[in-house]
Amino acid sequence: MTIVGLGGSLRRGSTSLSALERALAGAETAGADTALLDLRELDLPMFDPEHEEPAGAAKELVETCYSATGLVWSSPLYQGTISGAFKNALDWLHVLGRRDPPYLHDKVIGLISAAGGTQGLQAINTMEFSVRSLRGWAVPYVVPIASAARVFAEDGSVRDETVESQLELLGAEVVRVAERFASDPALHRESECAEAAERILTGAG
Repeated sequence: MTIVGLGGSLRRGSTSLSALERALAGAETAGADTALLDLRELDLPMFDPEHEEPAGAAKELVETCYSATGLVWSSPLYQGTISGAFKNALDWLHVLGRRDPPYLHDKVIGLISAAGGTQGLQAINTMEFSVRSLRGWAVPYVVPIASAARVFAEDGSVRDETVESQLELLGAEVVRVAERFASDPALHRESECAEAAERILTGAG
């Protein structure tokens, strides 16, 4: 089982990246292998729908996310929502719509936000919409971090033990739920979901 962390910001010393690393540590403690997709290191090109065949960093992003058993997303809160860099990464996942199964079908995703102020939930809400759009499943336990600069030291270590335990718990929870999904074939009902969506569109349901 591999849990992939996606996030961080373009800033050195990113608090959202530090938070993501702690969540991945929790996933490792729970028995999973982990991989980190640091948006600063990836340096993704802007997604262009007219030239959407991924190459280089974009291909690494797409293939790593698609092959993951589960994911953890972490974004800073900018202007009441996720960062532009994080949104661009999610836009690249649009190309997975051509796969079978498409997008991030039935992948379990944990959500983290890091805010400079006292509110961090707006970014979480935005990410939840994106999870559903990509046909994944967001675990109910989320970690919105307020006043993140006070929570993390300059070296990325966590000053607040409560936040640290929350992040590690999130990583473990993604592993737990992903194991349930992976072990129960009854949960993989892509055709039933498609039929239900068709009934809604036709008004037959």
